[in-house]
Amino acid sequence: MSKIRVMIAEDHSMIRQGLKQLIELEDDMRVVVEAADGIQAVDFYNIEKPDVVLMDINMPQINGLQALEAIKKDHPDAKIIMLTIHQEREYLFQSLRLGAGGYILKDADGAVLVEAIRKVYEGEPYIQPTMAKELIVEFKRYTMREENNDKKYNVLSDRELDVLKLIAKGKVNREIAKTLFISEKTVKNHISNIFKKLNVKDRTQAAVYALKNKLVD
Repeated sequence: MSKIRVMIAEDHSMIRQGLKQLIELEDDMRVVVEAADGIQAVDFYNIEKPDVVLMDINMPQINGLQALEAIKKDHPDAKIIMLTIHQEREYLFQSLRLGAGGYILKDADGAVLVEAIRKVYEGEPYIQPTMAKELIVEFKRYTMREENNDKKYNVLSDRELDVLKLIAKGKVNREIAKTLFISEKTVKNHISNIFKKLNVKDRTQAAVYALKNKLVD
């Protein structure tokens, strides 16, 4: 029986080794390559073509979300599980939007990690149950106000619309400021106006609104 070929992309060597030991306790899995940063993750994927990737979000060079996007661009069928400390819904939504097949937290039980690898390998999405609840709650909240929010983005200025699109792409204030050649203070002011005009409470809700209204590709 062929084993599931796994790549681990994680910048902390001790965590990589712990993950490798856990995975290789399973008879049907083996780690074929390890990456210590986002650029290595992209390069090593292109060389090894692993069956499943465990991708940390916080990595040097380029982060896990950027590496995910780069890999999926050239390999749409790549099966990638985001492994992270982040419980914020925004990271979950951005991971899914970019094509992640799974999302689990680093403090998850080892059995959860193994199950996620098997599920994603088989072509099924896997979101850690605690995070899946957040996804359902946010979807229901958005659905209830969808009609009232329809086309509300028309009240945004062109610059606010630019900022909203970048929020939906997972950009932080510093990156937005650099992209639009404005100060971070100006970005914060635009975001405050966006929240008020769209009647949303945070970046996650703003990103969901932009995606639902097809303001980003």
